[in-house]
Amino acid sequence: MAWIKDVVVDCRHPASAARFWAAVLDGYAVAPYDEAELERLRSEGILSPEDDPTVKVEAAPGVWPRFFFVLVPEPKTAKNRFHLDLVSEDLNTEVERLTGLGAKVLDTYDDHVVLADPEGNEFCLFPS
Repeated sequence: MAWIKDVVVDCRHPASAARFWAAVLDGYAVAPYDEAELERLRSEGILSPEDDPTVKVEAAPGVWPRFFFVLVPEPKTAKNRFHLDLVSEDLNTEVERLTGLGAKVLDTYDDHVVLADPEGNEFCLFPS
């Protein structure tokens, strides 16, 4: 049996993608930067967490999956081959919240809404 440990997302700006998804996912947050991590970044010539090429979003310790947003040089050019399906108790309110965070509604169906994150990655929202 297998389970999801980590989800790795290629993106153009990991810090902003991580903030978006941390806000979307209940109980998740961008992993804090302690002094050791800031020093590691500085040693690689990265002066700010905003320019970190790999940003982690996690829930409470031991809660999976974790999400890693990783810098890639190329933009998204086609439909993703993998996307998240989310559920919400109030579909309309959640669509409003997500679009307020920067998501874009791509399509609306009887049983779900298809959205894209600020980098164009599609995901679906279903009523619970």
